[in-house]
This record gives sequence, C-alpha cells and structure tokens, in this order.
Amino acid sequence: MVSAWEQVLSGYQSIVDNGDKRTDPWLLVYSPIPVTLIFLVYLGVVWVGPRLMKHREPVDLKVVLIIYNFGMVGLSAYMFYEFLVTSWLSNYSLLCQPVDYSTSPLAMRMARVCWWFFFSKVIELSDTLFFILRKKNSQLTFLHIYHHGTMIFNWWLGIKYVAGGQSFFIGLLNTFVHIIMYSYYGLAAIGPHMQKYLWWKRYLTSLQLVQFMMFLVYTGNNLLTECDFPDGMNLLVFGYCVTLIILFSNFYYQSYLSKKKQK
Repeated sequence: MVSAWEQVLSGYQSIVDNGDKRTDPWLLVYSPIPVTLIFLVYLGVVWVGPRLMKHREPVDLKVVLIIYNFGMVGLSAYMFYEFLVTSWLSNYSLLCQPVDYSTSPLAMRMARVCWWFFFSKVIELSDTLFFILRKKNSQLTFLHIYHHGTMIFNWWLGIKYVAGGQSFFIGLLNTFVHIIMYSYYGLAAIGPHMQKYLWWKRYLTSLQLVQFMMFLVYTGNNLLTECDFPDGMNLLVFGYCVTLIILFSNFYYQSYLSKKKQK
C-alpha cells in the first residue's frame, strides 16, 4: 500500500514534470516551493510587521514610493505593449486561443511577457511592506492581503502551464489597469498638494470592478464553448473573479456609497 508521503511525492513530481518545458528553467517557475515560501514569508511579515512597528515612528518613504510607483507604471506599460503587439502579430483570437508551446519567436515572446507578468505580482508584494513601514495598518485589509497573496499562485500556474493563449487577455487588461493605478499611487506619493488632482480614485475602483467582470464573461464564455485551452484554468479564474467582485464591491460600497449616505 502506497504511503501518504509517497503519494505526496508522486503528486509533487507530477506538478513539476508536466509543466511547459520552455518556461521551466526560468526564475521561480519549475517548482511551487519557491512561491510557497515567498507566500509564507509574506504572511509572516503581515503578522509580525505591525507589531514591530507599533512603538516606532512611521518610516518616511516618499522618494522610494515615487520611484517604485512610477517604476511599476513603466513595467506595466512595457507588459501591456508586449501583450498587445505579440497577440496582434500572432493573430490571436479573443474567443478561443490555444497556447502555442512551440519555440517560435512570437510564441517565446508571449511566454516571456507572461513570465514578467507573474514576476510583477511578486514585486507587488512590496505594496504591503510599504503600508507596514508607514504604519498605514488600516490598508492591511483582508481584500488587500488576499488579492496580493493569491495572485502569485494564480500566475505561477499560468506561467508553469499556460504561458500564452487565452492567458494573454488577462495580462493585457490587468496591465492597462495597473498603468492607471500606479500612476495614481505615484502622484499621491508626491505629496498632499496633489490630492486636488486625484478626484478620480473612485473611478479607479470602478475600473477594477469592470476588469473583473470582463474576466468573468471571458472565462465563462470559454467554459461554455469548445476551445483547446484547459477548462481547469478557466474555472479557476472564473471562481477567483467571483471572490474579487464580491470583495471589491464591498470595498466600493463601504468607501463611497456608505460614506455618502452618512453625510
């Protein structure tokens, strides 16, 4: 009788062996262990960080935040361009696009930008660290921690198994939203005098909600039609988007509609 440990090892070996051979050699891709360790360290920082900062003064990160946020704008713009141009040159379909697992220049170009998109989710964990160092603990909501912590796993699966194909639409739309989002954060980091130019924060949240709804429709359509793209991945994204729509809708209500009623 096979022991539980042997079953675990067999399952792990199946995970690492059945990935995209093109992306396996790339940083953090081959095994789920590195991203799992990053996730555990992230949760540890979330738990320990506020306690360590409790009796300390907030750290002044103005310059760091300006550089970081506008750096993320630049990275997001690069990824958006790569997703858009590569999918255009490859004649991608919005309705059904299987993954091209070949090593052709365009297939590899799409795989590379998918890896950058995955890695950007690792970089974005810094958002939480900056909140902790600045003692902005009210920003450490379940929505924030859940969204940041789970995205690295979602896109590890993406770059490990489906680096291209239908995945491109999520990357394309999300990088567009992040160009706007990190532009907002970058302008806000410049100082309080910028607030009068940042009246559009509410619409940024609306844009994020529209994005998730589009993903829901996109993956839902793929689940209902015949397409040579793993239904498991579409189902995962569909279910994940349902949770994000619920959480972001609650955030929108609490931040804007509820406060408006109170006024």
